[in-house]
Amino acid sequence: MREIVDGLLAWRAAGIPFAVATVVHTWRSAPRRPGAAMAVNEHGEVIGSVSGGCVEGAVYAAAQEVIQTGKAQTHTYGVSDGDALEVGLTCGGTIEIMVRPSSDLPLIDRVLSDISAGRPVATVSLPDAQLVVWPDRIEGTLGDDELDRIAGEQARGLLAHGRSAIVTACEREVFVQSWAAPARMIVFGAIDFAAAVARIGKFLGYQVTVCDARGVFATPARFPEADEVVVEWPHRYLSSTVVDERTVLCVLTHDPKFDIPLLEVALRTPARYIGAMGSRRTCEDRISRLREAGVGEEALSRLRAPIGLDLGARTPEETAVAIAAEIVALSWGGSGAPLTDLTAPIHGTA
Repeated sequence: MREIVDGLLAWRAAGIPFAVATVVHTWRSAPRRPGAAMAVNEHGEVIGSVSGGCVEGAVYAAAQEVIQTGKAQTHTYGVSDGDALEVGLTCGGTIEIMVRPSSDLPLIDRVLSDISAGRPVATVSLPDAQLVVWPDRIEGTLGDDELDRIAGEQARGLLAHGRSAIVTACEREVFVQSWAAPARMIVFGAIDFAAAVARIGKFLGYQVTVCDARGVFATPARFPEADEVVVEWPHRYLSSTVVDERTVLCVLTHDPKFDIPLLEVALRTPARYIGAMGSRRTCEDRISRLREAGVGEEALSRLRAPIGLDLGARTPEETAVAIAAEIVALSWGGSGAPLTDLTAPIHGTA
């Protein structure tokens, strides 16, 4: 949904009715995860995707019908369908999609506004009702007070982790879709590699900060894709900013006077990913210095150094791809091996 928010806001501002199709459940090898969304307006315009092309035609037709009738629909598509080659998932998976008209979403303007602004919000949906959940309040109803209470509590738990899923409340299955604030990527070292990493981090949906103690290099003009450029000693900045379990830290300074105090702080945080650039010799020397500084082996095992996957990268842009690939693999449990060499489902459960 975050991918299509701007388009939906424009349609709302113009008063154009539309329907939103959302992936609510997947089985086996599905191309997109729960929460992926596609919208169709009354003029036939389309934004977003629910399957990467496998069932979009069928969903488009369903959305047009929903706009006309004003009634929500739920559809399941899979390779076992009789018309699998026409509308099914030839990748072998199955997806369940809920299609709802904009007229059936009374709080949609507030939800879209919060998503656009990066404020945390979640929705709890049944085909004919919706609950909207914020960290401090709940609005709307699923038609039953106890169902609202239990589903709202579960939605808050998922919202805290930025997850979407089907949950059971009062013996009913409801779909919770959450939009937490974007995860952070903090890049240390205002070098050309950092500019490329900032670009790919923004592309992946991170809120990107670039930090360096040297003000002559750490300027917004050199890092236009970054959300924030900070001039400060890296370890001081990291000690004073918010780092959670979704944060990724990329240390590109490869200078001991920056690296060692910075990594001492970094390895005490709950950051999902901590990577540091450098040659083999630099990385070995860095590990020795960190051990001398009292950093334990368990903490050191979290450090990805040299940073990135082995892609044979040479340029800053290629190196950024290698770093991003390692972050994605670590986030979802990927092996980093060529898919052609594997037999497991491509879209496995993380």
